[in-house]
Amino acid sequence: MSGPHPSTTHATATTAPGLELRELECFLVLSEELHFGRTGERLYVSQSRVSQLLRSLESRIGARLVDRTSRRVRLTPLGEEFRTSLRPAYDALRATVERARSAARGIEGRLTIGFQGTADDRIMQAIDAFQARHPGCATEIVEIPLCDPFGALRRGTVDVAVTLLPVAEPDLTLGPVFSAQQQTLALSVRHPLASRAALTAEELTAVALISPDGPAPAYWRAAHAPAVTPKGRAIPAGPRVSTLQEGLTLTAAGRGGMLLCRPTADYHGRRDLVFVPVTGLPDSVLGLVHHTARETARVRAFRTAVTESAAAEAEVTTTTAHAKLTTTTRAKPTNETAAAAHVS
Repeated sequence: MSGPHPSTTHATATTAPGLELRELECFLVLSEELHFGRTGERLYVSQSRVSQLLRSLESRIGARLVDRTSRRVRLTPLGEEFRTSLRPAYDALRATVERARSAARGIEGRLTIGFQGTADDRIMQAIDAFQARHPGCATEIVEIPLCDPFGALRRGTVDVAVTLLPVAEPDLTLGPVFSAQQQTLALSVRHPLASRAALTAEELTAVALISPDGPAPAYWRAAHAPAVTPKGRAIPAGPRVSTLQEGLTLTAAGRGGMLLCRPTADYHGRRDLVFVPVTGLPDSVLGLVHHTARETARVRAFRTAVTESAAAEAEVTTTTAHAKLTTTTRAKPTNETAAAAHVS
């Protein structure tokens, strides 16, 4: 006669040795896939090995975590509760191990950095700082298409990406935010508004805005080519483009206008384009983004470099603004000084 099932034997659960990380990993993957075959493929083990690891874990706990029939696999209520509690602890443990390994061997390998628009001085300073601190890690810099700010991260072709905000993607993590810049409107030199020193957001109703095409999400495209002004007036829609150069070319051809931040406008200056500052719109802001499930020591080290570079930039900006304010205040005569000068 066979003995009791291990999942219902309290003595077995309490006398079993400590938990094995492989069992926990197997359970977490199975809770995502809900399929023993796919779980085995992800873990590079056989389906029977997945079953063995699950039985062992259930034996240690003393209850079933997964209900399995010929048609479906699902977590038990206890399994759901266990997954919710286990996931953050397991991720924290893996991160701790990864940090220890990185400290032991240093940051090595290759880090691929994607950027949108222009890899300006701010980005290059962060890359230089990262390289100086981690000479054993090579960096590669690639441009991300304007129409697809997040695709390269999901495909794994870049490790981190410097993209325009907003970022509201559940599988991506937004790191340091930096380089807030006033928006400008790129226009053909032949456009009626090209001679203006500045425009208000409400005056965008006179321009068809060229916008990024998909697969960029709709909320992101709307942020960079709004359909209405802040007061709710309709802005004409211009062509959709895949790349920045395509947008600038259509702008020069008079097909519409394109909103760009000042550094990008300065970098891409052309004789057939003008860039007119626009007031009343949110600043253009960059952020460092990485895939949440693919965070590595290299990603964390580069995030630190960007954070420090952004902090240094903010400090310089604040110091410069304070110096200008101080100079202006000192130069401005008081009422008494002005009166005395007038009398003399």
